[in-house]
Amino acid sequence: MWKDHISIISQDMKQADDKYLPTSFWQFGAKGLEQDLHQHGIENFRSMTSALSYFVPTYMFHGWATQQEKYHAMVATCERQLNGDAKATLLMKDFLNGEMHARSDYRVLKATETQVKPFTDTFSESNVGNPLEQFEFDGRRFSRSSLNYLLGINFLKQQLGSIEINTVLEIGGGFGSLGEILLSDKRNNCFYLDVDIAPTCLFSTYYLQSVFGKDNIADYQDIKSLEQTSLTQLAQQYQGAVACPWQLPNISGELDLFVNFISFQEMEPDVVENYLKHVDRLNTKYVLLRNLREGKQLAKDGHAGVKQQIKGEDYDRFLPNYQLVATNVHPFGFETIDGFNSELRLYKRQLT
Repeated sequence: MWKDHISIISQDMKQADDKYLPTSFWQFGAKGLEQDLHQHGIENFRSMTSALSYFVPTYMFHGWATQQEKYHAMVATCERQLNGDAKATLLMKDFLNGEMHARSDYRVLKATETQVKPFTDTFSESNVGNPLEQFEFDGRRFSRSSLNYLLGINFLKQQLGSIEINTVLEIGGGFGSLGEILLSDKRNNCFYLDVDIAPTCLFSTYYLQSVFGKDNIADYQDIKSLEQTSLTQLAQQYQGAVACPWQLPNISGELDLFVNFISFQEMEPDVVENYLKHVDRLNTKYVLLRNLREGKQLAKDGHAGVKQQIKGEDYDRFLPNYQLVATNVHPFGFETIDGFNSELRLYKRQLT
């Protein structure tokens, strides 16, 4: 099925405006993802090297998830040096395999949890896609992707309290973690739309349809076949949907929340500005972003990167009808060991 979809999408991409196509950074990623898809199939995508390098984040040290021999070699070294100290060995394994970091994020999640919408207190992540890294706490499963989003939701609720979030748009939703979180609890009464480039859209389609059923998640062709693509109509027929960027101009209606985590920082400013014009057009009430404060690395010497960096002041300029409510790195975002800051930014639409 995905092979038919990628063929149709590839043909349609040729007619799309450049502002809806993969930019410099993702042109590298898209090629590897498509190659891995054809070689390995989609069933194990969360273990594919290309996916782990681009949209399936892990807690394990950078590169170790795809080179497990480095982890095993370090564990063996620790075991020799610790000379049979079982507790110390367990502690080192906990650190090296990423579980210590994951548990830290889970503790923040629990400490900041509030019983208001969107509800997340019963969420447990699916193992669709055969994840290479997934941790269990209190009988519930989490990956770095789901914990990133859960912390973002807690930040949102901390700032806004109890609000109705019934229609959500995400651009660049990875494999669908946010959709899974929002749709897995019926109390949320939420419709989720993910807009993403090919072939990433195929992974989120596969993931969400596997978790919630094909009849409940519209795919690219389902949306293409509709005469009207209003959010109200989509929400009446489906729990969620996955579309390609060039379909976004045809979406009509109003949104409660727009989300982008990390992928805007991997695009060029004119592309991000164009997407945010649609967010404004859809009269979105709240905008939640996660962006590297210092900006993504620049493309050079044939390595993946961006031509021009996106920083906080760019979002302020691209969202003239919105007020910046709050920013956060600690505890909901992340500061790297070498001093880079993955920052959450929350905007609220100004009354006109």
